[in-house]
Amino acid sequence: MRKAIFLLALTWAGALFAADPYTPLWLYNGSWQVTHKDQPPEKLTNRCALVGHFFACEQTVNGVPGNLLIFIPVPDKPGHYYTQNVRPEGRATARGELEIQGDRWIFGSTWDQGGSTVYYRTTNIFSGRNKIQYEQAESSDNKNWTVKNNGEEIRIQTSAR
Repeated sequence: MRKAIFLLALTWAGALFAADPYTPLWLYNGSWQVTHKDQPPEKLTNRCALVGHFFACEQTVNGVPGNLLIFIPVPDKPGHYYTQNVRPEGRATARGELEIQGDRWIFGSTWDQGGSTVYYRTTNIFSGRNKIQYEQAESSDNKNWTVKNNGEEIRIQTSAR
């Protein structure tokens, strides 16, 4: 009987964990050594927290506050999130989107450049919990993309959750 109760509890806990849309986002929590094409390495620190329906990561680069990156799960679309960046001066950027498919995370956003729209896409590919290969690209038609930057992030420290 104890074994059956234990297995039932384990199954329920596994289902709850799998149904939690915030679970993959915790991978960002911590400090990362970021290398860019043709630029010196930087230290990116994400201090993440779940507040109600919002998951947010305060991002600092080399100790300087950057963005507050907010994630909101899209209803009825597992692995899809709306994203919003809030700058230190309190201004928010345009709403973006994130789609997570296994180890591939694709961030997308747009920006109005005086009447024409520029599309931005950042693709992150995780290699385990401690390494991310990324590519940043932009497009004027959302079809033909030009890579503007790429590199990798290596975890150097995990923040307490």
